[in-house]
Amino acid sequence: MLPYGHTVSWYSSKGGQLTAAGKRQRRAGKDRRRNALEVAARVLAERGYEKTRFSDVAEAAGVAVSTLQFYFGSRDDMLIEALYHSTETEVAVLEQIAAGAADPWERILALLDRGLAPLSATTWRMLLEFWHASAHDPELRTHSVSIQERYRGAFAKAVREGVESGDFRPRGRPEDIVTAVVALLDGLIIPRVLDHPYFDQAGVRDVAITQVAAVLGLDADRVPRGDGAAHPNTVPQEHDHTSTGEDRSDT
Repeated sequence: MLPYGHTVSWYSSKGGQLTAAGKRQRRAGKDRRRNALEVAARVLAERGYEKTRFSDVAEAAGVAVSTLQFYFGSRDDMLIEALYHSTETEVAVLEQIAAGAADPWERILALLDRGLAPLSATTWRMLLEFWHASAHDPELRTHSVSIQERYRGAFAKAVREGVESGDFRPRGRPEDIVTAVVALLDGLIIPRVLDHPYFDQAGVRDVAITQVAAVLGLDADRVPRGDGAAHPNTVPQEHDHTSTGEDRSDT
């Protein structure tokens, strides 16, 4: 079972290096360790935190359990680092997208499209696992606040610049608008992860864009109408996860 209350008093987002307080930092091949970490994230997304074991990750990565123990120490340290790594990676992608558009509205469109993009189930499941674990683990909860602030920050900067340029005439406080937009995108993860049949990608995108434009007070002629097409900068370049095997009793 997940050892909620298990604390991980280490993490630096600078360079993604994790250093255990009072522990020797582990030395391992960078590429092989990173590959093992990415495999651990995929297995975790498939099986869930509680059911993911060293042996599952070792089998999927094609390495020995002892190799994973050398890389990460404990099972919990491996899984928590995988959660950190995955959330950092997704937020970094969002920040990169935000840096690619100078116009505030074009930037918001690109950010919305990333949040609504048909990414692999692994990405969305990993986020759900992260939030689930963060609700019980104080270290992960602290990291979740930092990650969410960075996620919000990309939207907040675009809204702020749009207001300053006169393109946006918001119907409410900009920070409240950002909170509502981020909550909308977060909530839409659920029907995608669970593959609910009513979820229509193009239709939801059109409604989301129309409502965000309205609350920002954007001129109507700048709002795209019913094409359902994603912003070109947000087309995902990733593949779906592969099966990680049948459930087996731990050893």
